[in-house]
Amino acid sequence: MANREHLALLKAGAVTWIEWRKKNPQIEPDLSAANLQGDNLRGANLQGVNLNRVDLSNSLLVRANLSGADLGGANLYRAILIEANLSAANFSIANLSGATLTQANLTHANLIGADLSEANLRSAVIADANLIGTDLSSANLRDADLGTTKLCRTNLCFANLIAANLIGADLSEAKLYEADLMGAYLYKTDLYKANLSQAHLSGAYLLRANLSEADLRGANLSWTNLNGANLAGADLRGANLRGANLKGANLIGVNLQDTIMPDSSRDNC
Repeated sequence: MANREHLALLKAGAVTWIEWRKKNPQIEPDLSAANLQGDNLRGANLQGVNLNRVDLSNSLLVRANLSGADLGGANLYRAILIEANLSAANFSIANLSGATLTQANLTHANLIGADLSEANLRSAVIADANLIGTDLSSANLRDADLGTTKLCRTNLCFANLIAANLIGADLSEAKLYEADLMGAYLYKTDLYKANLSQAHLSGAYLLRANLSEADLRGANLSWTNLNGANLAGADLRGANLRGANLKGANLIGVNLQDTIMPDSSRDNC
């Protein structure tokens, strides 16, 4: 449970809280399981604070510093975390559904099993974070940096990943049904057994990506760069590959039934 003195200091306002933290750097604040629903914590310094199971739903955390904080099992439903520093924070099994995290820093954060459905993560930096098994269905990740992020078995169905950076990310067995990846950067991305059926990948960069045994039925891969990609055993039934670059791609065992192939007259070099 939350330390009553620590909670009272936080509730007293940002100035009081900041001054107390400056004077007592050796104290590790405990706000676990506290009710901070709807509170205004704009710019608050909550670095390294124990916020396990805290209720921060509908709270205002714009530009707050939560780096290294423990928010495991916390409720951040519809919280506003614009430009917040969440680097290396623990959000395992936390509820962030509908939260606004535009331009937030989530590098090295632990989001295993968290609920980020319908969250707005536009232009957020999530590089090197752990999102294994996370629910990102219908989330907005447009222009987000997800480079080398762990996203295996993540639910990204209907997500907006337009122009997102997914270079070197692990999306093996991820669900990307009807996801929008138009112009996304997927160089050397692992999409082994990923479900990309009906996904929009037009103009995406999939150079040397691993798409072996991926489900690409009905996917739009028009003008996609698949140079050197591994598509062995992938299901491309009904997919649109018009104008795609397949130079050096591994197509062994690929199901191309009813697939629209690149124009044979086009130079795919």
